[in-house]
Amino acid sequence: MRYTGPKVRLSRRAGVPLTRKAVRYFEARPYPPGEHGRKTSRRNTGDYGMRLMEKQKLRWYYDVSERQLRRYWDLAVRREGASGAELVSILETRLASLVLRAGLAPSIYAARQYVAHGHITVDGRKVDIPSYLVKPGQVIAVRAKSKRMQPFVAAAEGLYADERTAGYLSVDLSELTFTLAAKPEREQIAVPVDEQLVVEFYSR
Repeated sequence: MRYTGPKVRLSRRAGVPLTRKAVRYFEARPYPPGEHGRKTSRRNTGDYGMRLMEKQKLRWYYDVSERQLRRYWDLAVRREGASGAELVSILETRLASLVLRAGLAPSIYAARQYVAHGHITVDGRKVDIPSYLVKPGQVIAVRAKSKRMQPFVAAAEGLYADERTAGYLSVDLSELTFTLAAKPEREQIAVPVDEQLVVEFYSR
């Protein structure tokens, strides 16, 4: 199942801020949540615990269920490249992930909601499946009917955009549209996860 509780709590469990909003909260409380959070030492985590946490961080960062992540892992190992890098690349090409990365949403949770509520099109057709895997060359846009909504007006003004556009995207925020120009390479993807530990978790 996907986690539906407080999002900042996830960042504190992971040890890194997983969303923009979590950054300032995490700086104030960089220790794990709970009654004994201040006394908990992340350094004492064993090898299995470290691998499990990296896998969980990847899940939480992209807001996917365990079942979905396992399915993406099975797809990644069938590809020619390094399995860990391929797994991250697959997760990055999810429609919700790209809507976030292009600056059309403030968080992965908002991006997922925008897609699920039918505000996003792929090559001119409405797609309401957040897990839809986008292929290079496909054009993603906000539906014409949705462009006047406050969140998308803010997006068009660059409120949610990163300082630098990801190298695999061609973005026109003023038009609320972008294209996946190429397959995302691992070194281009800003994800605070050691995917090799995820590989070791699934390969055990």
